[in-house]
Amino acid sequence: MKYIVLSLSLLLSACTTSAIATDHAAEKPHGEAHKVSHDEYRPYDATADAEIDINHTLIAAKEEGKLGLLVFGANWCHDSRALAAYFEEPRFQTLLRSHYKVAHIDVGQKDRNIDLAREFGVDNIVGTPTVFITNSDGQVLNLETAPTWRNAASRSEDDVYDYFRSYAHPSGQAE
Repeated sequence: MKYIVLSLSLLLSACTTSAIATDHAAEKPHGEAHKVSHDEYRPYDATADAEIDINHTLIAAKEEGKLGLLVFGANWCHDSRALAAYFEEPRFQTLLRSHYKVAHIDVGQKDRNIDLAREFGVDNIVGTPTVFITNSDGQVLNLETAPTWRNAASRSEDDVYDYFRSYAHPSGQAE
């Protein structure tokens, strides 16, 4: 599998300004920068450079010994927004901050950043969101279930939480 992770020095020299903006955005809770109302999150930025965002996320995951969480979705999709809303819940915030580095990647009408999804082993975005969990080296851990999140809005909060916790704690231990 071709890895899209760039060397840290190349990334930093090419994207210093973008890195600073991304770092400031990362300090805010997931979705805050794109929060439209109390209940509706829109974390997918069509103007973002998704490749840079992915690279920043995977580099940070490697440096911090965390998992990468790459969520390919769209603001028009209620399942993508529902997953983003789950991520705003306090227990998800704790889990994500402790074990994951997260990037939300906009797929437009399933016609944007598809080449990046291919890099992780999914040829086409059939439904949104498509969720990749990577180890600290950028290798996908959940390829079989990555495209199954198109029903995120109908999943229970506990089921969603247990899924992400299972990758954070593969031995089944509690937090």
